[in-house]
Amino acid sequence: MATYGFRCDLDGSFDVRRPIGTAPATLACPSCGGPSARVITAPMLRRADRGRMAVIDRCEASGSEPAVVSSLPSATSRKRPTSPDPRTRALPRP
Repeated sequence: MATYGFRCDLDGSFDVRRPIGTAPATLACPSCGGPSARVITAPMLRRADRGRMAVIDRCEASGSEPAVVSSLPSATSRKRPTSPDPRTRALPRP
């Protein structure tokens, strides 16, 4: 459902919720019954909290602006997986 805005010359603006693409160009005013023209308003795309929108923005940016890496991470910064089983500590590591 989308919210469409209409403006009556006598009573001002009002909103109507309809399925996308089904709003007429004019609609009767709920107060006076006169014709009201549809007005174009900015879409409300940013209704989520900032943290969630930041994650969405980072994911979208990674498709067109991926982070550039100039070298592999150093061997000291790479963590090797360790097994919690003490019997496997003596096995060779890759």
